[in-house]
Amino acid sequence: MNTSQKLLWNLYAGAVGALTTLVAAKAVNAVWELATGDTPPEPNDPDVPLRRALTWAVASVVGIGLTQLLVNRFAANQWTRVMGTPAPGVGKTTLRI
Repeated sequence: MNTSQKLLWNLYAGAVGALTTLVAAKAVNAVWELATGDTPPEPNDPDVPLRRALTWAVASVVGIGLTQLLVNRFAANQWTRVMGTPAPGVGKTTLRI
């Protein structure tokens, strides 16, 4: 894999990832408001109950993380389809303990 393909992949994945994060954050906020009827809490505010702050943090992490995972997989598949080679840096990893 040459340097220009790596650079192109980093630009592509970065742009898709940034856009996805913004959209996912707005979606998580909207779902929170729909489910609770309130705006999302500010978790660093000491007046927000800990349980509510933790619930918001977990909902944010799950919503945004899952979205990024799915979009990154989609982007890597599209790269492979269009370029004919696996996306740079994407592949099987092994965990040695």
